[in-house]
Amino acid sequence: MKRPSPLSLLWHQARYEWRIFWRTPISAFFTIFFPLLIFVVFSLVFGNERIEYLGITTAQFYAPSLAVFAAVSATYTNISIFTSYQRDEGILKRVRGTPLPSWIFFGGKILASILIALIGTLIMLGVGVLFFGLQVYPETVPILIVVFFVGVATFAALGLLVAAVAPSGQAATAIANATLLPLAFVSGVFIVPGEDMPGWLTAVSDFFPLSHFVEPFVAAFTPAATRADFEWQDLAYLALWGAVALILAIRWFKWEPPTSGGGRRSRTKSSAATG
Repeated sequence: MKRPSPLSLLWHQARYEWRIFWRTPISAFFTIFFPLLIFVVFSLVFGNERIEYLGITTAQFYAPSLAVFAAVSATYTNISIFTSYQRDEGILKRVRGTPLPSWIFFGGKILASILIALIGTLIMLGVGVLFFGLQVYPETVPILIVVFFVGVATFAALGLLVAAVAPSGQAATAIANATLLPLAFVSGVFIVPGEDMPGWLTAVSDFFPLSHFVEPFVAAFTPAATRADFEWQDLAYLALWGAVALILAIRWFKWEPPTSGGGRRSRTKSSAATG
């Protein structure tokens, strides 16, 4: 019997992770539909007015910024929480005892999360185009593609790092939410960045990678944007965060469930924790 190729194993593992995600509706809601709901509410409440100093409308800002939030939720939040609960339940220990290579197990997890992030992003942008007048400029579409894939790869690596250092699924839930949500407010996701933001807050935003994902993605939706105007250092900074996170995740990752404290959790509870 012919042995399956590594690529077919990777795709099979990605399909498995894909099915797990969609079989937990609360995860799908908070990853895909909650950011979309925020976008619709913001667009209706604030109106599609022009943001003068940015030179774009409200929808032109919130559609791409919340698309990034959905993509980060699909990678960073879901990978960190689901992987940690899988360790609590002993699933990772059982996987470790099978012939399946570790890189295929995690590669499938990352590939599935990137596909989910892509769906969330396309839905957000599609709703923006159809109902709120979002303009997509062909000149900057290649930039959007590159920024998206570098960004989601970086946050997938960061999700693995959180899973590596978190002692339990509950701890991973707290870490993921306590890091992502505050940064989303200061990194230009939920609030239009103001020119009068305190310098120290700007420094915090610039240090962490989220703003370096949001800013070039949103900038590609401005009428004056061109490929020549793109700040490639944002991509380099994102890639640096991703590389360091991946190295540390590999070094510190634990396959064994905690001997005390975390206990075993049901998949339903682990899914609910993503909210």
